[in-house]
Amino acid sequence: MSAEQFAAAWAKTGRAEAGYVNDPNDSGGETNHGITIAVARAHGYTGEMKDLSEGQAIAIAKQAYWDVMMLDDVADLSLSVASELFDTGFLSGTVMAGHLFQKALNLFRRADLATPLFPELAEDGHIGKMTVYAFSLYLKNRGAQGELVMLRCLNSLQGAFFVDLCRAQPKDDKFVFGWFLNRVVI
Repeated sequence: MSAEQFAAAWAKTGRAEAGYVNDPNDSGGETNHGITIAVARAHGYTGEMKDLSEGQAIAIAKQAYWDVMMLDDVADLSLSVASELFDTGFLSGTVMAGHLFQKALNLFRRADLATPLFPELAEDGHIGKMTVYAFSLYLKNRGAQGELVMLRCLNSLQGAFFVDLCRAQPKDDKFVFGWFLNRVVI
């Protein structure tokens, strides 16, 4: 089922990505279908970025973002949360997405509970077996409301990241409206 899960996540993320873009204000530099030149090169693409096909971009995105963040395992618990993490990782990096997820899990592990659901996670930004296990315990305890609250928290943290980024790097102001329009969504 993982191929279908990734396809659903890509459909959500890919809708916000144009084809070839080479905006001098974009920190990612030259991109095609949202894949930066650095990521394309790191995954073996040697051609002109203008020629990167959507199929090649999708394959790179799965390998560089979905697989790195163990999102098959997260999607088995919640496709919505896996899709949100993929989208955040695709735009802001896998470590940022992982960090936001771990931060949210740590916050909710003890909220209004007598005993924490799991030991505090290291907020290292790397989604591994412990992070996925913590998420499974979180969902088991919080149920359907837990999924909705996690999505809201992840979007809030992502929005706060965008605000802080633009305050630190005013050149990114050009992009912030689109980020909030297309990325900070449930």
